[in-house]
Amino acid sequence: MSTPSERVTRELLREWGLPDPGGSKKSRGRVMVVGGSRRSPGAVVLAGEAALRVGAGRLGLAVPASVEGQLGVVLPEAAVFSLPQHASDPIAEPARGELEAADAVLVGPGFDNGDETRSTLLAVADTGVGCVVLDAYGLGVLADVPRERLPRALILNPNEEEAAILLDRDLGDDRESDLLEIARRFDAVVNCYGVIADPQGATWQVPAGGPGLGTSGSGDVLAGAITGFAARGLDPSRAAVWGSWVHARAGDALTERLGIGFLARDLPAALTASIKDVLG
Repeated sequence: MSTPSERVTRELLREWGLPDPGGSKKSRGRVMVVGGSRRSPGAVVLAGEAALRVGAGRLGLAVPASVEGQLGVVLPEAAVFSLPQHASDPIAEPARGELEAADAVLVGPGFDNGDETRSTLLAVADTGVGCVVLDAYGLGVLADVPRERLPRALILNPNEEEAAILLDRDLGDDRESDLLEIARRFDAVVNCYGVIADPQGATWQVPAGGPGLGTSGSGDVLAGAITGFAARGLDPSRAAVWGSWVHARAGDALTERLGIGFLARDLPAALTASIKDVLG
């Protein structure tokens, strides 16, 4: 049985609040983003910046060696680490130590090979990370990864096509029921286009952010925002709700100011303003 879906409002988020940021970056959580490829090196940049823009304190990017050099220049706020040359190899220091210390790890943005993504996800899980967020190719390989190999705190951020893969069928008219089925199948919190479901049967509805969010890289920003909130100490459901809300409101603000045609790289800065709009 599921409980009635709760509509997300500013008042609800204000009631939930956010963890006290403390006095230093160490108190605001550490994020690691694992992904990237020669074809899509920018996905980890969008996700990583989004995590910082929602208040995470420290950021690391673990990427293939082929793109490591350029990312440190593009995103100077991040520490950049190389993944093993062969994805099936264990993750070595210093990347392993950073993953072990991370409060939340995002896996998937920018990856373009299923077998390598699966091997990398297992290698990340074997470091003992406490919370994993999966996006893009990370979702495509989930069915081939034993659930017990992954941490208890697991958040999935599929689009409609990826949700259909997880469901083994197309989404129907009852979006909430479909996402609840995914949440229970994988024992994870699921966020898809403003509907969030958890394995216990709770669901939330975030008002959609409009057609402007349908742009390349927007999902990477959303995944990064969710990961940033998780790193700050929110439980997986609330991290997904907060991330979905600020992403949607950022889209609304940019559409009002610029019209349709803004880029995903415009979204991260607008996330911070969306949080301020809630908390004042």
